[in-house]
Amino acid sequence: MNIPKLIMFDLDGTLAESKQPLTSEMAELLTRLLDTTRVAVISGGALPQFLSQVVEQLPSEANLSNLYLLPTSGAGLYEYTNGEWKKIYEERLSEKEAQNIKTVMRDAGTTLGLIDFSQPAYGEHIEYRGAQVTLSALGQRAPIDEKMAWDPDRTKRAALHAHISKHLPTFSVKIGGKTSIDVTKQNIDKAYGIHKLCERISVPESDTLYVGDELRSGGNDEAAYKTAVQTHPVTNPEDTMKLIRELVS
Repeated sequence: MNIPKLIMFDLDGTLAESKQPLTSEMAELLTRLLDTTRVAVISGGALPQFLSQVVEQLPSEANLSNLYLLPTSGAGLYEYTNGEWKKIYEERLSEKEAQNIKTVMRDAGTTLGLIDFSQPAYGEHIEYRGAQVTLSALGQRAPIDEKMAWDPDRTKRAALHAHISKHLPTFSVKIGGKTSIDVTKQNIDKAYGIHKLCERISVPESDTLYVGDELRSGGNDEAAYKTAVQTHPVTNPEDTMKLIRELVS
């Protein structure tokens, strides 16, 4: 299989289970891939999540100069230069914008009867991530099994998305993970991140492969279809490892 000039991966559900570190096998495969081509990770989490889930799991010999991190759904871009992660851009929300978004999110969860903010949760329900505000129905650190069981048919997230979108018409509102809704500045999504990275490193989108577990209508990888990248859907990290093995063999 020919290796594209750039391969972009979603994180949760694609490279790792939700908010879990890469397995040692995935880390080894990514290291081999980084020796042959440029690799990017793009997802809704903040930069610390990328560092703990991905970067800190890679062996010391990994070629980090070939790795690009796009947290908060592509609203930020970081590259490894002179031994540290350098911010290239961040489409940051103001404190006022973030507060407005938080108010709308609380209203949505309460009005729809889907989230009781007075009850204990697994961490914060609403997190301001600089370029993004994220609503997590069960809290930021909910166990995977509870997250998977909360909204298996996406109806709860769809209702939250519709309510929040109606009240935030000048922002981009997206279904994130299994229990989350992400809000960024208008027109800032994974397609934006793809455009910005390809432009920066002078790689045509047509020579880029996007790999994700939500490459379907309404999925959090759907924005990739607004670009010229090639796409490869997976269902879990095991599928992703199979693809990487084919690429590096």
